[in-house]
Amino acid sequence: MTSMTTRRPVVRRSGTLRTRRPDTLAVEEPLEIRVGGDPFTVTMRTPGHDVELALGFLVGEGTVRSPADVVSARHCPDAALDADGNPTHNVVEVVLGPTVVPPVRARHRMVTSACGVCGTESMDEVAARCPTDLAADPVTVDGDVLAGLPDRLRTAQRVFARTGGLHAAGLFSASGELLCAREDVGRHNAVDKVVGWALHQQALPLSGRILQVSGRASFELVQKAW
Repeated sequence: MTSMTTRRPVVRRSGTLRTRRPDTLAVEEPLEIRVGGDPFTVTMRTPGHDVELALGFLVGEGTVRSPADVVSARHCPDAALDADGNPTHNVVEVVLGPTVVPPVRARHRMVTSACGVCGTESMDEVAARCPTDLAADPVTVDGDVLAGLPDRLRTAQRVFARTGGLHAAGLFSASGELLCAREDVGRHNAVDKVVGWALHQQALPLSGRILQVSGRASFELVQKAW
């Protein structure tokens, strides 16, 4: 697996003093997601938990709803090679069950780390893919617990502590217990990784749970949370 970080020389300035030293940077690389052997999409992401990312992405697309919908999900190490002929592990292939309707349209476009909207053309389309009645979830969250979630998530952001360059998503219980935390250069990727983890745990739908994300709550993050 490609590392989440890399070391690069940087020049630091303090007044007129300049020093050259290595620094730890966050990695961003493309990940191709294939469904049944066919290219589905490419997303720019930080390597790590790639299978979770692919599965979470397909959950957000409305293709996958339970672990039974997935026959297999794995890296394809021979599918993408670097300049030296070594596998990059930048391709994940998902094989769906025979009764699962595959994605209706090919998505041969790049999804950047700045925008993770899943091809949604209207809010009606989002609602059609999200039949769960959110009002049926009776959970309430204490104000002090809610206010403390960013700090609790921050303690789990180990790569951010080294680089200062990654977003994070954390899944919490209603009492504030951290259940899963994932980091990525893209906030939407971090959320997909959490959702993919929940799929593995057979925990969907995530009733009674809290999703804490770093940064703003943009459209695509609200969509994925729904």
